[in-house]
Amino acid sequence: MGDAYGNTRMALILLIFLGALLGWLASIFARSETRSGILTDMGLGAAGALGGGILANHGSVLGGLSAYALLIALAAALAVLAIYNLIIRPNLRG
Repeated sequence: MGDAYGNTRMALILLIFLGALLGWLASIFARSETRSGILTDMGLGAAGALGGGILANHGSVLGGLSAYALLIALAAALAVLAIYNLIIRPNLRG
């Protein structure tokens, strides 16, 4: 019983970490100079990775994370970051 919960925690931590890492890299490419811009990118990356990973893993991360779900999570994080940085952020700058 403890092993399944350990895999679930590790899968969630991995998704959050990879999404935040992608968000941080996106803030470097987008040249976000402010702390709030960097944190926004990291949060959006983590949210996109979590959403994509959970959806690709059939609505759950219980028991671990498949390689397919990990790839979908990375693609979802990149998609969320691209939408934000290309469409929403320029409109916020006015």
